[in-house]
Amino acid sequence: MRLMKVPGIEPFEEHTSDYEEWFKTNRWVYLSEIEAVRRSYPKRGIGIEIGVGSGRFAEPLGIKIGVEPSKEMGKLARERGIDVVEGVAENLPFEDSSFDHALMVTTICFVDDIDSAFSEAFRVLEPSGSLIVGFVDSESPLGRSYLEHKDESVFYRDATFYSVDEVVNSLRKAGFRTFIYTQTIFRDLSEIDDIEPVKDGFGEGSFVVIRAEK
Repeated sequence: MRLMKVPGIEPFEEHTSDYEEWFKTNRWVYLSEIEAVRRSYPKRGIGIEIGVGSGRFAEPLGIKIGVEPSKEMGKLARERGIDVVEGVAENLPFEDSSFDHALMVTTICFVDDIDSAFSEAFRVLEPSGSLIVGFVDSESPLGRSYLEHKDESVFYRDATFYSVDEVVNSLRKAGFRTFIYTQTIFRDLSEIDDIEPVKDGFGEGSFVVIRAEK
């Protein structure tokens, strides 16, 4: 398998502790995002997280398999009980139709080619499988703030932020046809001191989850 270059992977290797600290400092934001993903995530079947990171989402959602290009992140995910396979979203090391569902949380910001990543996810899913994509909407208040200050962040400096329409267009190109939307994070991160509401749709919340069906 040929591993492809992943934009921004170096910060995740070199600043792993800072990455983990974000989840502690922004605990309620993190828990809100988990709830939004949980609303869309299938309750049965074999799942995988593509871009599993340190396992912060896979662990509470009960996902046992993850793909991750960063060795340091993979170590943390393994400590959380995830079976981590080194690889990238654009070239998944799995056979066709290997999984019932797949998860990608903020992964699309860091992939080299979003269209290829979604095509690969489509390939490894069963005919009735679903891909759940969680991301910060570039047209939301938080997304605009990240874009404005991206050069100040070691993690987001090389990231690409997408709008909901852009993500859906790429999912359609890959072959996905049915879409269900969920959203959360309605306030500034500094104001969040409890779990945020989770609502259907998009356009209000900064964190959007799209469940795309084959």
